[in-house]
Amino acid sequence: MADGQALPAPPSRLKRRLRALLAWLHLWLGMSVGTLFALVSLAGSALVFHTELLLATRPQLAGHAPVADGVVMGRLLEQWTPRGLAVLDLPREQLPVWQAYFADGHRAYFAPDDGRLLLERSHHDDWLMWLHHWHVELLGGATGKQVLGVAGWIAMFLLLGGLYLWWPKRGRLLEHLRWRSGPPARRWLSWHRSTGALTLPLLALATLTGLGMIYHAGFRAVIVGALGADPAPVAAAPATLPARIDWPRVLDRARAELPGGRIARIAPPAADAPAVGFRGQASGEWHPVGRSVVTTSRDGRETLLHYDATADKPGARLTNAIYPLHVAAVGGLPMKLAMAFAGLLPAFLLVTGFLFWRRPRGRR
Repeated sequence: MADGQALPAPPSRLKRRLRALLAWLHLWLGMSVGTLFALVSLAGSALVFHTELLLATRPQLAGHAPVADGVVMGRLLEQWTPRGLAVLDLPREQLPVWQAYFADGHRAYFAPDDGRLLLERSHHDDWLMWLHHWHVELLGGATGKQVLGVAGWIAMFLLLGGLYLWWPKRGRLLEHLRWRSGPPARRWLSWHRSTGALTLPLLALATLTGLGMIYHAGFRAVIVGALGADPAPVAAAPATLPARIDWPRVLDRARAELPGGRIARIAPPAADAPAVGFRGQASGEWHPVGRSVVTTSRDGRETLLHYDATADKPGARLTNAIYPLHVAAVGGLPMKLAMAFAGLLPAFLLVTGFLFWRRPRGRR
């Protein structure tokens, strides 16, 4: 070419260079960020069975009738709200006691019949809470949560980049899916690539739903922008404002608004609040606490708001599905086993990738 200008690289050479760069990034990001992601995912495998493990290791929480009484609920709210109670979950079949979340992050559990304290725990003294704290925010609060979010995006890059590096030529699909027994280099490479390719949908589901929880506002904006959502519901004003809350009547009124569902959670109302609000799980909702809302007057004689999350537009329903899919709250035992298995896969891919990298390369 004139003036000594170099010819552009042929497309095949450029493709090889890009592939080599992608392979290099896949290796070193996998060894570094992949190690962190594998440790977070291993914790997630155990947390899929958080409630089952909690009941197995804390027998004082098991064996109760899962009955939520309005009088006991009111007593717990009045007694513990000044001590930092932020949210109270009602007893249910899976966890038949009152579960209270406090502003400092610890939890307390109360007997359903009389509200006596059964257990208090936090990530400082309970291994399941420690795993949850690690899995959600790397033990580092908001900063740890953001670091985990970056690691999640890198994990998605590793999954998609690995798929590109694995992608077989026409007619060689079955060959690329085989797990080989030897020699060692071929064994570790085939186990790494084939497992990643076959389990990619499950890994992508676990990773994307985790990212959807970390970046909830952004995911919701995109999903709702594409598929729509109803306007945020607003509670009506009550006709009267009684001095005290009639807790049994309030709870009965809220339950009547969710036939076939259940009232699941209450946040303590302010002393001068004109209404009492509940979270509920309507019939057909995946979310274990539900995204439906019922608000009643303080005396329980009026329903001021009834929002059924299952009747919302697809964007809102899809956003609401992110959390229950990630924690396997839908699909029963098969889904729990699948998500627990997904949590083991990053560690398997990390180990097989490392063994392939450490393979003998002959004399140097």
